[in-house]
Amino acid sequence: MFERFTKEARAVVTGAVEHAERGGAQTVEVEHLLLALLALLDGEGSRASFALASLGGGEWVESVRQALGEARRRGGLSQAESDALAGLGIDVAEIVARVEEAHGVGAMAGDRKGKGRWSGHRPFSRGAKDVLVRALRIAVARRDRRIGDEHLLLALTSRPGVAAEVLADHGVTHESVTRVLYGEGEAKAG
Repeated sequence: MFERFTKEARAVVTGAVEHAERGGAQTVEVEHLLLALLALLDGEGSRASFALASLGGGEWVESVRQALGEARRRGGLSQAESDALAGLGIDVAEIVARVEEAHGVGAMAGDRKGKGRWSGHRPFSRGAKDVLVRALRIAVARRDRRIGDEHLLLALTSRPGVAAEVLADHGVTHESVTRVLYGEGEAKAG
């Protein structure tokens, strides 16, 4: 499937692996894909970077990174999941505080820092694989021959979870990205 990816989409996938390696993660997660996609905003134009920039990406990238870090501290729980647990009387913030008090800040993040570097092939998590499959399906549905970084962005926004929630908090939804990329008028990407 990787041969069907555009140069930009390949950069996102390899960037996600690099983010996982830098963080000491054993698997490439959905959040690593999002971080790699956000890195495109600093480089040359691509369809996903055009969509993100059109939706104010330069203004909120750091906020997204911080929100991903907070979700990682919560053990990967989205804010919606934390709110649902709060409705059941479970205070996730209190649990995180207690775990971090006993085991150190970031203990629930799953970071392996201080435990030696893990080397070798980093497999993609089930969620990250799902994003790649969704990107393929979106490209096929749009009758695009290649899977571009815009398809990865659309896949990230169409899948429930931390990445979609954090993007939606900044106005980046499946609908808004679709409108920018494929909509009528001046918002249309070339």
